[in-house]
Amino acid sequence: MARSTINQWQMFKAVVEHGGFNQAASHVHKSPSSLHHAVQKLEEQLGVSLFTTQGRRLELTTAGEQLLRRIDYLLAEVDRMEQVASNMQQGVESRLRVAVDEAFPRELLYQALANVAEEFPLIRFEILETILSGADELLNEGKADVSLSPFTLSGNLSEDLCAVEFVVVAGVNHPLSKANCPLKLEDLKACRQIVLRDSAQKNAKDYGWLGAEQRWTVSHMTTSIELIRRGLGYAWLPRHSVENYLCDGSLVALKLECGATRTTNFYLNFTDAEALGPVTRSFLGHIRFLTL
Repeated sequence: MARSTINQWQMFKAVVEHGGFNQAASHVHKSPSSLHHAVQKLEEQLGVSLFTTQGRRLELTTAGEQLLRRIDYLLAEVDRMEQVASNMQQGVESRLRVAVDEAFPRELLYQALANVAEEFPLIRFEILETILSGADELLNEGKADVSLSPFTLSGNLSEDLCAVEFVVVAGVNHPLSKANCPLKLEDLKACRQIVLRDSAQKNAKDYGWLGAEQRWTVSHMTTSIELIRRGLGYAWLPRHSVENYLCDGSLVALKLECGATRTTNFYLNFTDAEALGPVTRSFLGHIRFLTL
């Protein structure tokens, strides 16, 4: 059983922050004698001295300094627990689960999360990174609250967010990158294509052009980019994901007679508009604004 109380530690910290019992009294709405008694009682319970007097100045002892560092964390945790309880009372969610396709622009997502965190600093985020129909599968299974997906949901619960441009790329030393004239899709068929696997466990979809006889299938965008940079294949990838590599020359945007770039729409999906809590609504508002 603890010998000290949170209230005693709060008064101890107030005395430290305000430089004395008299100075702290008005801030904590206690008399100086009450504060002095609380700290004295705390010292007796712990068996250590927390303060020493140097002339008219009150200073922390070595033990007081060590305990102050620990009590700062404890009191901060108490404040957080009270805030969580307050959020629960008001119906504020304790977490937000966002399923996001790897092709969705990350800067938009990060900024929306940062904005929500400013409003609800104690919220726990779960970012579930997916490929193709994986985001909507998590949403439909109740494992995500919102999905940012290249596919729509039935029931009018999908909102247009933005269009993402995909560009066909290969490594700088890949034979396709050295072509002197615009390529045809037939030229691509003879080379290895790097394909992203749908992360859905049920009803996985094939999406996009899959014309190459030789294909390597990977589960993450970063793996696809790295393989292509090493000259091991080509793929259509979001321009925003490969822009830096196009700039530094390690990737080359292939010149095709047609179809070198493609555009995919992304959607904001959720399953029950009436059940959305304030945190989720805040996220929806921010992601809508950022994609205007």
